[in-house]
Amino acid sequence: MEVKLLRIVTGEEVIAEVVEENAAEVTVRNGLVVIPQANQMGFAPWAMAIDKDNPDLTISRTHIVYVAEVDPTIRDKYDQVYGAGIVKPSKKLILQ
Repeated sequence: MEVKLLRIVTGEEVIAEVVEENAAEVTVRNGLVVIPQANQMGFAPWAMAIDKDNPDLTISRTHIVYVAEVDPTIRDKYDQVYGAGIVKPSKKLILQ
């Protein structure tokens, strides 16, 4: 699953799974909007009223400012929401 950060012309930053893309459009699913909160980030579902049986959204590239890689820490949080229950262990070392 390729997860990307998309900046939309409305100013929203959306983290979503890229299903398909071409020169004109990007199709995504499981979008989360990044919400800045006093030195932290929160997330909210993007397109909450979408049909759950057909969750893909196609966005015209004319409405996308940029597409970027997601920070690994943020990606872990995304995976906790949409990663089928897979939670990665922290990267702390165990000392014996």
